[in-house]
Amino acid sequence: MPTPQCYKIPAYGAKGAYFNGLSRMEIDRCEPRADEVKIVVLFCGVCHSDLHQVKNEWKNTIYPCVPGHEIVGRVATVGRSVKRFKTGDVVGVGCMIDSCGKCASCKGGEENFCSGSVSWTGTYNGYAQPKDTKFNTFGGYSGEITVREHFLLKIPKGLDLAAAAPIMCAGVTTYSPLRHWKVGRGSKVAVVGLGGLGHMAVKLARAMGAEVTAITTTEAKRTHAKALGAAQILNSTKKHSLERHEKYFDLVLNTIPDAHDVNPYVKLVKRDGALVTVGLVGPYAKPLDNNEVLFQRRTIAGSLIGSVAETQEVLDFCAKHRIAPDIELIPIQQINQAYDAMTDKEVHFRYVIDMNSLRDDSASALAQANDSKRLAAL
Repeated sequence: MPTPQCYKIPAYGAKGAYFNGLSRMEIDRCEPRADEVKIVVLFCGVCHSDLHQVKNEWKNTIYPCVPGHEIVGRVATVGRSVKRFKTGDVVGVGCMIDSCGKCASCKGGEENFCSGSVSWTGTYNGYAQPKDTKFNTFGGYSGEITVREHFLLKIPKGLDLAAAAPIMCAGVTTYSPLRHWKVGRGSKVAVVGLGGLGHMAVKLARAMGAEVTAITTTEAKRTHAKALGAAQILNSTKKHSLERHEKYFDLVLNTIPDAHDVNPYVKLVKRDGALVTVGLVGPYAKPLDNNEVLFQRRTIAGSLIGSVAETQEVLDFCAKHRIAPDIELIPIQQINQAYDAMTDKEVHFRYVIDMNSLRDDSASALAQANDSKRLAAL
């Protein structure tokens, strides 16, 4: 197979092992192979995982690191064997751009649980299949991205393109466990945390017919939770508020991204119900009290993003039910301020980057370079 032609494009990323903010850089992109599609990035969501990754808080970051796994773009070029997409189509890219394709999970359409040598390949900070330690993937904080056709998603009509971006992470990460644990009309669901994941979970569970309760530590989020569709709001800093709802919920969906004590939330789950954590990658702050699990036959579980099929399903579900994340559109030049706001937990929505700002930035940089050359020639 011939080596594809590669070229430089602009991006924003972290250049080294210490987080001093993201800055403009150039990265390599290549023309698509036979089964690949090249897209021009239009919008890219900002996920809390991006913040963890550039700070190397999971101890696995490959530098330089260009984040971004909530991507909406327009098809620029298709490989010769691509069947489902054509130039000009509006498409999406989520957390994955490849997997082994051979394990039981991949063959069963659950690439997010790939058991290949590197699991699935992340849209950024990912290894090649099979593992190549010299390889690194770069994400959507860039002008273009090339992706295998299988991992590309169709953006249904009716979705705002900027708002569609976070659905491919925050949306599917909460939709997948809601579907797996069969949430429907009459289900009692509690959503712990009202950030990017939590606010989508409230909207999705409500659209599925559930009675939804939002649980937060911030009293100021009460009005926001009501607007999202929560039937009631519990303040987890008030012990009696949780105690009154012990053994009440069929499903508690825990979206807290940092280490915390999960035990108070376990008590909220009724017999044979489940608590599912989707936000935390790592251990809880305190050990799980198994007395609270076994005496009510509760299930304590975790869930990781969603498959390609589930991601398409949640996009279609959101279009059908007119669901969209609450977003704030920002230029790429404000990404460090957005990260500061996430660090300080001041975000009540999902940031989405208008990637035209990167092209404007590039045009400005080129103009400045040309001016410098002109002045030097005088």
